[in-house]
Amino acid sequence: MSRTDSLLIPGETCWRIDQADRASFLVDGADYFAAVKSAMLSAKQSIWLLAWVFDPLTRFEPDRIERSRDPANPDRLGLLLRRLAVLNPALDVRILAWDMPPLMAFTQRFPGQRAKAAFKGSPVKFRLDNSLPNSACHHQKVLIVDGRLCFISGGDLGADRWDTCDHLDEDPHRRLPWGQRYPARHDVALMAEGPIAQAAGQLFVDRWTRADCGYLEVPEPAEESVWPDGFAEDLVKVDVALTRTEPNWKDHQGTKEGLRLHLDCIAQARRTIFLENQYLASPLIVSALCRRLEEPDGPEVIAIGPSSSPSFFDRMTMDSARHAAINRLEQSDLHNRFRAFTARTAHDEPIIVHSKVSIFDDRLLRIGSANLNNRSGGLDTEVDAVIEAGDSSESAETRRTIAAFRTLLIGHYFGRGLAETQEAIRETGSVAGAIDALDGHPRRLLPVDRTPIERLGRLVAGWSLGDPLAPSDAWRPWTRRHCIQVAMEENGLPPLTKPRKG
Repeated sequence: MSRTDSLLIPGETCWRIDQADRASFLVDGADYFAAVKSAMLSAKQSIWLLAWVFDPLTRFEPDRIERSRDPANPDRLGLLLRRLAVLNPALDVRILAWDMPPLMAFTQRFPGQRAKAAFKGSPVKFRLDNSLPNSACHHQKVLIVDGRLCFISGGDLGADRWDTCDHLDEDPHRRLPWGQRYPARHDVALMAEGPIAQAAGQLFVDRWTRADCGYLEVPEPAEESVWPDGFAEDLVKVDVALTRTEPNWKDHQGTKEGLRLHLDCIAQARRTIFLENQYLASPLIVSALCRRLEEPDGPEVIAIGPSSSPSFFDRMTMDSARHAAINRLEQSDLHNRFRAFTARTAHDEPIIVHSKVSIFDDRLLRIGSANLNNRSGGLDTEVDAVIEAGDSSESAETRRTIAAFRTLLIGHYFGRGLAETQEAIRETGSVAGAIDALDGHPRRLLPVDRTPIERLGRLVAGWSLGDPLAPSDAWRPWTRRHCIQVAMEENGLPPLTKPRKG
């Protein structure tokens, strides 16, 4: 595939493109945490982590290790890192987490302050990053080990992130450090080895420097691999792009690579747009999807998300915006190609779909931290890993892998295997048809509830309250509608309308 045919254009829709010698998709926290722990235990040179939240009490393998505080074999994140740094003075351990506002930190039981106390007097360099406007957050989730292996994730190493692909209702291992149980949760990460880890390392260096934490250089990759045992690669010798969101702030020139890539992918999709995301709320993305749904031969659009947000603030601001967005998409669905689902456990309890995965046909796969809302398009810091396959025969294996991963994600919700789900898609001719054919009773992927939005919710959604586009409108919500319309015009998008079916 020539570069002119690519949706990935460095400086426009992505930051840079580097090779991964091998890459693996990690579905849900149990696999992600186990791979991270194994890589950390093998580290010889460096462990660098960018996080939205970092909790030293996070457990890696609660289903396998009983004594989490065993000094010789710790299963707590903080204890493990402290032990590794002490045992190997040459190991450079650095953590850069977002400096949460006090109210939000309170809801998380002050994990940043807990981490500071945990690493006091140790070689671990833990810093809280407040180098953004007060309205924004650092939302990137990146781990680099020995300059050779990296993880790009939608989830943090937090105390309530571990779960298996079974999403059991009564899993005794899904328990917070203070004893409280937490709901089932779904997340996705990419693990990649090779030059792409150097790119992720440069991202860390840039953030570390802007946070005024001192001078730092990307280390040379270690000679020995730290790839975890037992984890097979899904792709080898594949190009991986990093696409970012960073706001304009002070003397830093921001970027909206992530938003531009999403809009371009939506415009170019031929058959299927698959969106697994915590928040589908951006008027720009919704407008782009509406335009495709109105086309007589446009792609099928499948959206999977949570039934409601886990936090009170997000329930007030994002849930009504998400419901309004889905309503608009349904109104534009002139040819019955849009379906929105929420995920449930076997006993009909909600699964927190926290992943940020976008798959367009079998051509492009995107995994990372960016939600489909305003904030992730221009206000918060975000980073996604992107794999693109061309139309040539040389890219056939990558196309098959992307399609298989999408199928695996769908099947995992209701315990169906890859082959069975693939056959259902072939027989029904659509992803939505396969979901309906394979899902059980009770259903694990429920159509989104069509409850009418109340007056307050309509106000919140109409003005995108709590979901700014940029620092310029963060504290001026009365300007947000105008800012959204200007952004739509700049991206060649029509204003959101309400066409009738038929």
